Amino acid sequence: MAFLRRLGWYLVGLSIGIIFLVFFLKKKSGENGIEFCYFPNCRVLKDMRSKPLSFDEQLPVQFKDTTFIASFLNDGDIDFGKSDTKTEPCKTYYISLDTEKGSQEIKAQNCPDGLTILPIK
Repeated sequence: MAFLRRLGWYLVGLSIGIIFLVFFLKKKSGENGIEFCYFPNCRVLKDMRSKPLSFDEQLPVQFKDTTFIASFLNDGDIDFGKSDTKTEPCKTYYISLDTEKGSQEIKAQNCPDGLTILPIK
């Protein structure tokens, strides 16, 4: 009798857990779903995407395309070894993206009030 009672409580907890899991997986797979960023690269890029974008005046014209920069902020890889992450309040990141044309890189300054794309020197 005690075994059946324990089995019943186990099944109740298991069913609640499955419902909870299905709810979150459905939210994550939707268009306006939840995005889980656990790694530093993902967290920094997500923070950059949420800020207003501006371009430095000395930046070449081909880099002043918002869709081009959006591809870096969605699929790029941050080189933390090259980046300056210790300065306050603005941190400087080097973001690379592998495309059909080869590997390309941009330099971005992430400030609390916005994101500025800088020329690479």
